[in-house]
Amino acid sequence: MTPLLAHDPLIFVDLETTGANFANDRIIEIGFVEVDQHGVREWSSLVNPGGTVSDFITGLTGINTVMVSSAPSFKQLAPLVLEKLRGRLFIAHNARFDYTFLKREFKRLGIDFRAPNLCTVKLSRRLFPEHHRHSLDALLTRYSITAGDRHRALADAQVLWSLWQRWHELLPVETVRKAIDAIVGRPQLPEQIDSALIDDLPEAPGAYAMYAEDGNLLLAKRSSNLRQQILAHFSLANRDTALVRNVWRVEWREAAGELGARLHELELSACARKPATDLCAWQLIRHGDGDFRPQLVHARDTDFSRTPDLFGLYMNSREAIHALRKLADVHRLCHNQVGLGAAKAGEACVAFRQKTCRGVCVGKEAVALHSARLMTALAKFKLSGWPFAGPVALIERDEFGMREDYHLFDCWRYLGTVHDEAALHDLLDKHSDERFDPDIYRIINKFLKSGKVRVLPIAL
Repeated sequence: MTPLLAHDPLIFVDLETTGANFANDRIIEIGFVEVDQHGVREWSSLVNPGGTVSDFITGLTGINTVMVSSAPSFKQLAPLVLEKLRGRLFIAHNARFDYTFLKREFKRLGIDFRAPNLCTVKLSRRLFPEHHRHSLDALLTRYSITAGDRHRALADAQVLWSLWQRWHELLPVETVRKAIDAIVGRPQLPEQIDSALIDDLPEAPGAYAMYAEDGNLLLAKRSSNLRQQILAHFSLANRDTALVRNVWRVEWREAAGELGARLHELELSACARKPATDLCAWQLIRHGDGDFRPQLVHARDTDFSRTPDLFGLYMNSREAIHALRKLADVHRLCHNQVGLGAAKAGEACVAFRQKTCRGVCVGKEAVALHSARLMTALAKFKLSGWPFAGPVALIERDEFGMREDYHLFDCWRYLGTVHDEAALHDLLDKHSDERFDPDIYRIINKFLKSGKVRVLPIAL
């Protein structure tokens, strides 16, 4: 038995649940296969979720509401479950699902559950990269493993134990152990970092921040896999870097996808971001028939989220004027007409004397034609208007369908994120005074154009 063990005793875990939403769904069955130097033991139990089981879940698992109504609740089972899990390597297929569901159930009881965990999907990919499919059904077929009642907790946990044994028959023990170590990832943390970090980190998208002893921000980044990227900072190769020597605290925020990760990154880096106190843009103002000229407007005086015909976003007036000057030179615009020159009406501007203006300042070009060329030059810098009648939620779901984020926006302003539709109106009332943020504008605009997120209009 010993060659089949990792560094710790093992427990193969499978759960059946009322659904895939961590926040709202509950466990309806638990199955364990415990493996250690004393042998193999099996345990399973139905769990009363405190509600009904849908027809879909009954069709998938065979478990119905009547079956679980007389079963013990998770609260009643928690001491036994915790005792069985303690000190073991937690192994499951798509381990994030089972681990997070158990962690949430324990959290509802005020228990802070942590365990090193191993995903057999990831282990299969690492051990056999030549194969493209690593679902449990695909693995059963590949290795001719017979399953009992698929989608029942104990039967699926038994399948994982059979799979584990088959891999050890096919590969040297050391090969399997190295793959496990690479996935579980338990680097030696600096002594000032709480070792619980290793077990707490989720394998999920999001953003993280690292802080010095005095609380100053050292680093804020987004990641498609928080656990992998954060622990990589503490690998042997990075152990002597200034960042690792100086970091005392790590904070992270989980997300369903890339949009949420970007928004969390902005929130975590807020203290280091340069405040946009002098944010400005060019606005086209009509001075007469066919005569349009740019005028600099500032966000402190103008609501950029609702004002039409704005062009460019600049951190200060100097940056805006420099950009307009470059645009004028490239498109042979008149410095007087765009507000860059100081010559009197009818006098040639500096650009005309340098032969880079077509002469609207001295009557050689029609004002309407110059305005048309100015509009063409500015067109690609135009700020998009809010394309909806009111606020909307941009909905992201993670790759396993277990987490759904509702990101609420109104006129390019980010109002926050919730995890169910019912909470959106409360969020709208609480954050209606948020200001326009150029970084938020760029992020939302990009995602709306990409079509990567579902849009839910909010009725007021």
